Amino acid sequence: MARRTKIHVGLEIGTSKTCMVVGEVKADSAVKILGIGVTKTAGVRKGEIYDFSQARACLKDALAKAEDASDVEIGSVFLAVTGAHIHGVNHRGTYRLPDGEPTVTAEHVEEARTIAREVQIPQDHVYLHPIIRNYLLDGLEHSTTPVGLFGKTVEADFHIVHGIGTRIQNSIKLVREIPLEVDDIVFSPIATSQMALDREQRQRGALVIDIGGGTTDYALYLNGVITASGCIPVGGDHVTNDIHLVTGLPFSKADQLKIMEGDASADPARSVGSAKLTDDRGFADVEVRRSVLNEVIRQRLEETLRLVYQRLPSGSVETIGAGVFLTGGTSLMRGFSELAFEVFGRDIYRPDPPEVSGVQASFKDPHYATAIGLIRYAQILETERAAPPGILGKVGRMFWPFGK
Repeated sequence: MARRTKIHVGLEIGTSKTCMVVGEVKADSAVKILGIGVTKTAGVRKGEIYDFSQARACLKDALAKAEDASDVEIGSVFLAVTGAHIHGVNHRGTYRLPDGEPTVTAEHVEEARTIAREVQIPQDHVYLHPIIRNYLLDGLEHSTTPVGLFGKTVEADFHIVHGIGTRIQNSIKLVREIPLEVDDIVFSPIATSQMALDREQRQRGALVIDIGGGTTDYALYLNGVITASGCIPVGGDHVTNDIHLVTGLPFSKADQLKIMEGDASADPARSVGSAKLTDDRGFADVEVRRSVLNEVIRQRLEETLRLVYQRLPSGSVETIGAGVFLTGGTSLMRGFSELAFEVFGRDIYRPDPPEVSGVQASFKDPHYATAIGLIRYAQILETERAAPPGILGKVGRMFWPFGK
């Protein structure tokens, strides 16, 4: 197969799909998508693996498709992980300079960083991301390290993501048995944000909501830094199941009806008459009152969005200036933008197509936002070679306590 330089691969093992994206970072920092491999997922529920053999077969299929599409022999991936067990918290570490040392040194800053990273987490959890938000010197915020400045107290403010170690290790094990190496582990909404938001939007304040088949991931950015992140174990499959329970339709028919005829808005004009699916002969195969269908869809999606709202810091939604950005396959539901506006009261957007090129136009599909975001994440690492490897560190160091 053809060899290219600076090629990165993003892998998302989701509830509904397993997606592998191959991207090339050029010398001018432009990104070219070389190929995408997608297959329907089996063995994964709410973003977590429950049937290892089925999930492995799906991953092998996605790998074969990605290699065929890109003409690249894939050896390693950036792996997105999600699940309700993963949590993001903010924590600040404070270090007072010793007497006789009025100037901040790198050692003083590192002391503050170490204290900030020593968050108490459940015994079965491991650290995923220690993301520096900002520094403070005598209470004044600094976006960069205050080394060399005069002061008495240095503070480091971190957003720390942690989750259950065994579940994360199972995802790594699945990839390594293919066999592939894991370049980095990335919490899914952080990867998605790399594609969905630019620097100005982060600065103005933006919320990314990625609603897939089994989970809804979110990441909130205020004043240019991440402020909250998390995962709610509810997605589009739950909407389909609700339709199945209310109407008695088979799950596959309920899903088809949801996609082709459903609407999440409260517009009464869209709930008139019946929603129908036709069979091969053109006759009505399924018929459900549109008011019933749309109410079931709306109730579940509204509940999901309000759960996201409740998990955000108090008063933070009002400070979102750039808006709420929707990604993921379920975000394509008719009326979903109107529903999101009703819940959050902020401008609702779908992320602009990423500044990448490639022969496949499908990279613009919101289904692939996380996998594309992993490529952008890898690109950032390329430009920060002087910094530690990745925001979260290599997999080999992932399970070490910070500061050790």
